Amino acid sequence: MTPLVAAAVLLAAITHASWNAIAHHIRDQLLSFTLVSGGGALCGVVLAVFSPLPAAGAWPYLIASAVLHLGYYVLLMRSFHLGDFGQMYPIARGTAPLVVTVLAAVFAAETPDAWQTAGIAVASSGLLGVALWGARGARTAGSGGTQGLALAAAVATGLSIAAYTVVDGLGVRASGTPLGYIAWLMILQGFVIPACALATRRRALAAQLRPVAPRGLLGGALSVCAYGLVLWAQTRAALAPVAALRESSIIVGAAIGTVFFKERFGAPRIAAAGLMVAGIGLMWHPG
Repeated sequence: MTPLVAAAVLLAAITHASWNAIAHHIRDQLLSFTLVSGGGALCGVVLAVFSPLPAAGAWPYLIASAVLHLGYYVLLMRSFHLGDFGQMYPIARGTAPLVVTVLAAVFAAETPDAWQTAGIAVASSGLLGVALWGARGARTAGSGGTQGLALAAAVATGLSIAAYTVVDGLGVRASGTPLGYIAWLMILQGFVIPACALATRRRALAAQLRPVAPRGLLGGALSVCAYGLVLWAQTRAALAPVAALRESSIIVGAAIGTVFFKERFGAPRIAAAGLMVAGIGLMWHPG
């Protein structure tokens, strides 16, 4: 991985955590993701004008990824509605590399080496720390049932991330144009949630969107930037180290939850998130 690719992935990590924070900050999650996904779709339309069409072999991946991303959005909305940003974001992001490693061992006979085994143990400890510390706060507040649902939604979000990461890693390489791939991915997935919002909110939707539109559309632009950088990096370096470096967004997300949302358990949660990042780094150590 060259310094340029590493810098691009680190920038993607920061922008990804930022757009997730914007989405969480808008209380009505349907409005939030209507703007984020709709804004992403509009960016996709503009990009599609200036980029070639993806090759034919990439379209099955694009369609599959669009479906997976829609599931990801729904699960992320649910987890943000139920839990703290500083807890839900690290769990969702940290689950994906663990799942990829386990599935590779089971279905591809890629047995983890000593570094990877250590990484699984360290990252799992961090995940457990984030989850248990949040559960501790939920018991204090008397909301243990909601906390369990929030954790389930965050873990399911991580599973969807693992799925679309693999699909898009293969798809963007088959496309011949990273810019065209991200453009059409945003278009295919971007108008579904706004359509659902229009069907459910009807005439009230425009008035509800107006106060939060600038923030939400900024989140959409950041989401396109974040994932576009990752897709470009996946054409220049192996998928595993790109995925590992990208998850440094866990630290950014934990810091945002503590500093900007004034969420409790800041220092222990950041320490647990740091364990997750360290474990992910060990999992993808070259040996």
